[in-house]
Amino acid sequence: MSTDSAREGPRLRRVLSLSDLIIYGIMVITPMAPMTFYGVLSRRAGGHATTCILLAMIAMAATAVSYGRMARVYPSAGSAFTYVGGELRPLLGYLTGWSIAMDYMLAPVIGVIYAAQQSHVLVPQVPYVVWAVLFAVLLTGCCLQGIKITSRMNGLFTSVMGLVVVAFFVAALIYLTHQGPHGPGFFTHPLYDPDSWSLGGILGGTSLAVLAYLGFDGISTLSEEAKRPDDVLPATVLTCVAIGLLSALEVYAAQLIWPRTEGYPDIDTAFSYVAGRAWTPLFAAVGLALIVGSVGSGMGGQIAAARLLYSMGRGGALPKTFFAAIDPRHRIPRNNVLLLGALGLALALILPAIAGEATGFELASNLINFGALIAFMGVNAAAFTRFYLRAPEKKLINNVVPALGFLVCLLIWCNLALQARILGAAWMAVGLCYGAWKTRGFRAGIVEFNFTSEGKNP
Repeated sequence: MSTDSAREGPRLRRVLSLSDLIIYGIMVITPMAPMTFYGVLSRRAGGHATTCILLAMIAMAATAVSYGRMARVYPSAGSAFTYVGGELRPLLGYLTGWSIAMDYMLAPVIGVIYAAQQSHVLVPQVPYVVWAVLFAVLLTGCCLQGIKITSRMNGLFTSVMGLVVVAFFVAALIYLTHQGPHGPGFFTHPLYDPDSWSLGGILGGTSLAVLAYLGFDGISTLSEEAKRPDDVLPATVLTCVAIGLLSALEVYAAQLIWPRTEGYPDIDTAFSYVAGRAWTPLFAAVGLALIVGSVGSGMGGQIAAARLLYSMGRGGALPKTFFAAIDPRHRIPRNNVLLLGALGLALALILPAIAGEATGFELASNLINFGALIAFMGVNAAAFTRFYLRAPEKKLINNVVPALGFLVCLLIWCNLALQARILGAAWMAVGLCYGAWKTRGFRAGIVEFNFTSEGKNP
């Protein structure tokens, strides 16, 4: 090790290939992404879950391009925080980082809540609290083992879920074939049902459907651990489109099997009941696979959140001695992983108690989308500024793609549930107060952006 390297201390290690990045993205989203919130989505969208998934993909695909292009310019671990701060203003970058920090920090919470909830349904003798503690410890322990080991575990989890998804599609095809012949409009009602169609329902459902895509942005947080930073763009876009099409097919089949006019025994685990109707053994199989998926997704979210906090600590937005510390053995921000594990457990116990008419999972999901959509709008604005406003040659594509992503994300954000917007606004107010305190009323620089030497122009 050179003298300069020794003085800089441990750094993140470049070990991830293109396939590793794609597997990570798919695992964070999970191949069963919409199954965890299918019941809530179907209810909110008036049975148009498939339509909402496809509409959300338009915004997410455009945003995925913006993320991938910005990752080529700034191949560092900060993601949206870095891009917005570098292209617009450091304060806007800080606020973007603060908003998406809520998104990332709630990802493991959702994983714990759903895994504990589903486990309690399958084994009701064990209380939810016990399951929550167990899964919080499991997620944190896995994340402490290092990024390469975690990536391999993600690959195994993805394979398991992929097999269950294939089994569901086969069972759905056989079930629907035996239920025929079907009347007029049977195959189009999941896309458009005049009896339940409403613009408010579609927009509200689309704002929730964004949850099916969260994870593609997490790929950009691994830019400093990718062998080739240029791999981030194709990995991001391919992950987004693949998951979007797969999710649309899953909820489409589910809506055909279980019409919207029939209620679900339990709205939070609705997809397990749908799968059980197609083939009885799938009730338990899908439930177990969703537990595996929740653990993998939560683990991926915890990894991304830890690296976001690492970047904010390295840039000075958070205390460096704690948040920017790297474990010399596993080369991970260990302090951040442990902090997120403790926070995840606490929120997994608190949110179900304060959710009111909604469920703890639904409240956490809405809060995640509040922070994610702000970050998505920020990244699209940064890409528009970088590749269109500041570009020597004004190309229409560099205008249309980020502008489309920004406007659709804004429309979806405006249709989030009121409770999510209130709690999200409170989170942003806390961030502003902290920023004002740290900078003595914003008179001093809030963040020092230390971009790596590998950053390059497009």
